[in-house]
Amino acid sequence: MRADRVFAYGAAAGLLGDLLLGDPRRGHPVAAFGRAAAAVEGVLWRDSRGRGALHTGVCVGGTVALSALAARQVRSSPAASVALTAAATWAVVGGTSLAREARAVGQALEDGDVEAARARLPHLCGRDPQALDADGIARAVVESVAENTSDAVVGALVWGAAAGVPGLLGFRAVNTLDAMVGHKSPRYLRFGWASARLDDVVGAPGARLTAALAAAAGPDPRGAVRAWRDDAGRHPSPNAGPVEASFAGALGVRLGGTLSYGGRVEHRPVLNGGGRPVTVPDIGRAVRLSRRVGWLALGVGAAARLLARGRGR
Repeated sequence: MRADRVFAYGAAAGLLGDLLLGDPRRGHPVAAFGRAAAAVEGVLWRDSRGRGALHTGVCVGGTVALSALAARQVRSSPAASVALTAAATWAVVGGTSLAREARAVGQALEDGDVEAARARLPHLCGRDPQALDADGIARAVVESVAENTSDAVVGALVWGAAAGVPGLLGFRAVNTLDAMVGHKSPRYLRFGWASARLDDVVGAPGARLTAALAAAAGPDPRGAVRAWRDDAGRHPSPNAGPVEASFAGALGVRLGGTLSYGGRVEHRPVLNGGGRPVTVPDIGRAVRLSRRVGWLALGVGAAARLLARGRGR
């Protein structure tokens, strides 16, 4: 079976598996990677960019090498290749968990239980929930749905289309490592530098595709393109900026502003300043847009593989 069909069938099966099953409650492969990365960190940690780069190379390089070996072992069997691609896709995408957690917070807000919404919010993002009222929680959820559509779904599919199973698992390794050590705490400011920069690089294609698909699939394509063009570059993250701006414009809402992380207050630029404030029903609208973007990304990836094969003849 051709490689483009292996990816298309396998990734579609993996996305369906995520839709029907969600993440496993126990023994998640990403959690296993996290434990292994933490063990490597325990051996290599020094307050040094060089040691951090070595940590990144060992963790990401090891993941890519092992997944490439696995893909090579099943290359002669189309069914096994599709199954491996499906399993890898299911393991690395998190669209169902993202939607479930977002809707749980939204349901609590609809019920008027702000405390329950605050308790649930850390499942989605690292905001300080006690610093947020109901509207602030809703805005945080929409922003998290937008950013994680790229990080948890589209980015993985982009790299899966480009490099098969090693691309799928390698992307998730980079993204997970950035979440573990890529933040600017005293311990990781230097050690996590390489992971953070690598995440910026590998996340860039998926972020731009997510922004483009949100504009194409959202209720206000022109608003999405306008917000992306005018506001994305003002965001401190080179990848979250395009995604959040495009979602904001597509949904007609205003994102950004004052945030609180771990007791640290940040004043971020407003995205789509002409939009209205986020309300609770916008959580469901953001989740539905995220779903559409994920499936469109699969189609784009499969089409790109087919086009690349045609040009290679």
